[in-house]
Amino acid sequence: MDALAGESRISYDARGLVELDDTPPRIAEIDGERAVFDARDLTTRKINLELRRLLYEEGVTDVVVQNPGAKHSLGVGILTRCRIVFEGSLGYFGCGLIDGPEIHITGRVGWSTCENMMSGVVTIDGTAGSLAGAAIRGGDLIVKGRVGARTGIDQKGGTIVVLGDAGSMTGFMMQRGRQIFCGDVGPGLGDSMYDGTLYVAGKVRSLGIDCVPGEWTDADTELIERKFRVHDLGSPPEFQKFVCGKKLYNYDTLEPSERKLVL
Repeated sequence: MDALAGESRISYDARGLVELDDTPPRIAEIDGERAVFDARDLTTRKINLELRRLLYEEGVTDVVVQNPGAKHSLGVGILTRCRIVFEGSLGYFGCGLIDGPEIHITGRVGWSTCENMMSGVVTIDGTAGSLAGAAIRGGDLIVKGRVGARTGIDQKGGTIVVLGDAGSMTGFMMQRGRQIFCGDVGPGLGDSMYDGTLYVAGKVRSLGIDCVPGEWTDADTELIERKFRVHDLGSPPEFQKFVCGKKLYNYDTLEPSERKLVL
């Protein structure tokens, strides 16, 4: 199908850039419940199709993906208990919308890793871009390097653990869950958070609106020690605790239009 763009004539597929071939490549070497395949020459869709074939059709529970090549949107939508190892780095939106798997990434990840994660564990050996763990509802996200801005934005549950530094607006609009940072955190920590708990071992550049220091309890100590023990992260440092000051709560105040409906 042809289209005009200015004075030049270009050709494009009206169906867009989607890869229409939904046939799994079937290149994995399967040994019982374990499998391994090289993703170097595969597209994003082919890699995800092969993963789904192995997990949902072949009964495989342990998959190693070699040479993922920092491609975007790998390992998304996995809704079963399994173990996946990506030997290399992932691009944007890796491992999003997952519910159950244990995933290990030996390299780095781009923006929005593990967004909308429901349950499971994702461990990243390197650094993560901005928006890591956006809107997660459960599970554990472990980043052994640094993270970018707005980590855990709109978080609704689960735990995020970062062994390095974090960027600005960390925990922005956080609603529930926990975030644990062993390094320094940039400006705007916990800005506009509604609930949840932030733990920081390093320096905090500045607190966001309605984020205040919290009172440490035995439950905080138990949580920190348990997470570090379960994920083999060594001895935890000393942390500061931050929570919502709840000064922005205005649920009892009606807008004029709402008041008319009530009265």
